Amino acid sequence: MASKSLIVDNKTFDISYEIVNTSGKKDIIFLHGWGSNKDIMKNVFSPFLKDFRHIYIDLPGFGKSPNESELKTEDYVKITEEFLYLLNSTKDVIAGHSYGGKVATLLNPKNLVLLSSAGILEEKSCKVKSKIVIAKIFNALGLNTITKMFRSADVNTMNEGMYATFKNVVNEDFSSKFENYKNNALIFWGQKDTATSLESGKKIASLINTSTFISYDGDHYFFVKNAKDITERIENGIL
Repeated sequence: MASKSLIVDNKTFDISYEIVNTSGKKDIIFLHGWGSNKDIMKNVFSPFLKDFRHIYIDLPGFGKSPNESELKTEDYVKITEEFLYLLNSTKDVIAGHSYGGKVATLLNPKNLVLLSSAGILEEKSCKVKSKIVIAKIFNALGLNTITKMFRSADVNTMNEGMYATFKNVVNEDFSSKFENYKNNALIFWGQKDTATSLESGKKIASLINTSTFISYDGDHYFFVKNAKDITERIENGIL
């Protein structure tokens, strides 16, 4: 594991990362989802794709990359872009899981791999809608400390900067961003995914004209049990 310090918009970010297969002829960059880290991606994919240099990154605020600033998805893109520039990465392939899929798409790689990507707005459950309404009422009454009990499990252990970041990114509609991506895309999905539904995956595939869509029996982390098939499809679709 290594760390690289960089400056974006007058803010310093220390990015934790790990490189596997340093002699690989092409780069594949792995971006994890919200609340996750590079180790999950590395443990799953590092045994495969031997012809690629693997770059595993902890996005700011996750894993061992600290962050207390309020960020937007565009900031994550700029930070990752600068980081890849410092590594002389060719951005041959970027694979993004969940929130990482949104960042990966905006990085506009030569080949995009989406793993149950976020970015399509879905109808919230009645339970979630009720929590939002109650939290807004408490905030209006100046009872901000009480609203913390209504926070998503994804952010309940995070600092205020990351909570503000979560609010910035959680309800983004990326339909037009997916539609604007014109390079090769491989889209993989879990058929039983309840975090980003199968229908969302099919919609993303319909928006990206140059895409191939494959689904597997599994949930939001379907790729853990299907890594061999996924990586073979990446090799066949890119190499």
